[in-house]
Amino acid sequence: MLGLVGCSPAQGRVLLLTICAAGIGGTFQFGYNLSIINAPTLHIQEFTNETWQTRTGQPLPDHLVLLVWSLIVSLYPLGGLLGALLAGPLAVTLGRKKSLLVNNVFVLAAAALFALFGFSRRAGSFEMIMLGRLLVGISAGVGMNVQPMYLGESAPKELRGAVAMTSAIFTAVGLVMGQVVGLRELLGGPQAWPLLLASCLVPGALQLASLPLLPESPRYLLIDCGDPAACRAALWARGPLESRGGSAKRPQLRPAKIQYAAIGTGGCELLATLLSCLAIERAGRRVLLTGGYGLMTCWGSVFTVALCLQGSFSWTPYLAMACIFAFILSFGIGPAGVTGILATELFDQMARPAAYMVCGALMWTMLFLVGLVFPFLVEGLSHFIYVPFLCVCVCAAVYSGIFLPETRGKSFVEISEELHRLNFPGRSRGPAWAGPEVVRSTEL
Repeated sequence: MLGLVGCSPAQGRVLLLTICAAGIGGTFQFGYNLSIINAPTLHIQEFTNETWQTRTGQPLPDHLVLLVWSLIVSLYPLGGLLGALLAGPLAVTLGRKKSLLVNNVFVLAAAALFALFGFSRRAGSFEMIMLGRLLVGISAGVGMNVQPMYLGESAPKELRGAVAMTSAIFTAVGLVMGQVVGLRELLGGPQAWPLLLASCLVPGALQLASLPLLPESPRYLLIDCGDPAACRAALWARGPLESRGGSAKRPQLRPAKIQYAAIGTGGCELLATLLSCLAIERAGRRVLLTGGYGLMTCWGSVFTVALCLQGSFSWTPYLAMACIFAFILSFGIGPAGVTGILATELFDQMARPAAYMVCGALMWTMLFLVGLVFPFLVEGLSHFIYVPFLCVCVCAAVYSGIFLPETRGKSFVEISEELHRLNFPGRSRGPAWAGPEVVRSTEL
């Protein structure tokens, strides 16, 4: 892929290393920590009940055990919300690369908590799990915002979409890796699950060892720092083209099999994001986003019908499982990766950190609410649990199909001008306009 834009082998290697170093401690951590909490669900609930019984002499009622578990799950997106609010100021003050490096402080602190909890289980404190999940959530919130910003600003225009899509790929890889490591045969057993939670230390250490050797975002160095020399030094990693002038669980599945089915769903998302990475510069952002939401609506509707009929026909469980895989594929090909690129492309250099902060805050708030209320929604809505999500998919498909401008193959200046035309029809700023994205003769 790198050869298509004329990168030398050395430049291609640096760009690839930048993608990997940013991803392993960024969106990989998001996907990994999102999935590893599923494996020890029963172990954590049992530990919570035992701890409460040791403290008070009475077992915790089932509904309160479920509430504590929901809080443990929900503290991760709550931390993500805090991290998203922190990402903007960090990215402006420290820069993109240093923000990713400093972000690992939260991972190290969380891993230390989980490790301490694992080696001293007699401490009997499920609050340590809560605090650790909050810290890894903060790290994920910062990484989810800063990584695509860093990669989007460091990539050549011709590869910007594909490079930015790697954020979604690392999320999918993290999901799959978390599901694999969480198998009972590995770290998902009744004794090893604290080490499973502490394993977030490994990708954090890998990023700390590799990212300092790689360049900062050239756009940040030139526009935010006003350092042309540092910008030129960083541009060598981007290839010669950039120097040109221009302008629900199935009851039929046994518990022992569910963990392997989860790995299958994670593998589907990984495959879908890889396909999206190949298609995004051909099909465009709007087509993938609108089509992805549309397909998710279709598969979700069929899945709901299959759930309602699963007691009437023997083949409905297989249809429901097929819809799950198709839904995940549709999500991975469209919204999973494309949404992370749009904030980079639709906002200029000055507004981009704030835009990522707002988008991240909204995403993590919704994830927090879903994690908190989903167990209770399952009990209340039963087979119709996905109907509220289908309404969101329909609205998103209609909105992106009508209002979203296509950004494929366009410079930031061209995208800004097109947005101006959409907001103010017939009032083009013209070729003489020079905003913050026009920097001499370099297409940044």
